[in-house]
Amino acid sequence: MIDFETLAPDAPAIILLCTSLGADAGSGLRPLGPATWSRLDESLRRQSFQGARNLIGLATDEIARSLGIEEEVAAGYVRLLSRSAQLAFELDRLRSRGIWVVTIADDAYPAVLRERLTSGAPPVLFGSGAAGLLNGGGVAIVGSRDVDEAAVAFTERLATAAAAGGSAVVSGGARGIDVTAMGAAFAVGGSVIGVVPEGVERRLKEASTRTAVAAGEAVLVSPYHPAAAFSAGAAMGRNKLIYALADVAVVVSSADGSGGTWTGAVEALRGGWVPVLVRAEPGAPAGNQALIGLGASPIGPDVLDGAVTSARLRELASPQSSAAESPGAYDQRRLFD
Repeated sequence: MIDFETLAPDAPAIILLCTSLGADAGSGLRPLGPATWSRLDESLRRQSFQGARNLIGLATDEIARSLGIEEEVAAGYVRLLSRSAQLAFELDRLRSRGIWVVTIADDAYPAVLRERLTSGAPPVLFGSGAAGLLNGGGVAIVGSRDVDEAAVAFTERLATAAAAGGSAVVSGGARGIDVTAMGAAFAVGGSVIGVVPEGVERRLKEASTRTAVAAGEAVLVSPYHPAAAFSAGAAMGRNKLIYALADVAVVVSSADGSGGTWTGAVEALRGGWVPVLVRAEPGAPAGNQALIGLGASPIGPDVLDGAVTSARLRELASPQSSAAESPGAYDQRRLFD
């Protein structure tokens, strides 16, 4: 559990600027996305500001003049920063529910997200559970929501083998491949990093999830407001976090040329965040072979007997899919902004 009292001096300002936490419903606030925050942060550094915290309390014209921006933009910053009292109350409420928050300015923020996603890294993460798991890597297991028995069997073997090898399973928490992987890892005492496509507070309403988090077997994390509902856009936006938090990724089933699994895998290959392997066995969907054609590496069920480590899976990846040795600079801004 991250202690709110140890957050960086700039953390409150970043939370105010980049989330709607503590805002009244219908307020019309438009928080900054990752790319917009990155540009503002760079501007603050150029103007020798000590950090975003020094924007709090400044008038619109002062911010506009200091940063060389339009007054309309500066007015938006002032509106976002004006709810400090509400934010303090909301942070206390979240803490009472076992939910923590960490910003990109904090030491506890996963370093791999900064390194691999650069300006696309989410400025704020909400989570619950053992935050230390976020820095431990693991095996990302992804796939379509609608799957057949062969895909389920492969997923269960892979998650079980990864857990036996001491690697956490990194999952998106959606039905289908995601929940199958999580369940298989839990069944053998493995650890799970769940990057959920909705608010953490909403997901914690599930009894099974609360139990896993309380037992220290799982950490939930999301870049979205703790009460946010699921949306297709949110699911697409969080895909990059699944890959970036892992050491290696395995795509179990993907449609060809469309869908969240396809899009996420293509983004990961282009960004070179981690090696990407794809299930290759009779009956696998056409999208799997298409991803191999784009540079992913094939993996069959024969390597999943017993324990398998993320390092072993990385060895199975071809050089073309292992570009994560040099963090990619693929522009992810369109996923959020």
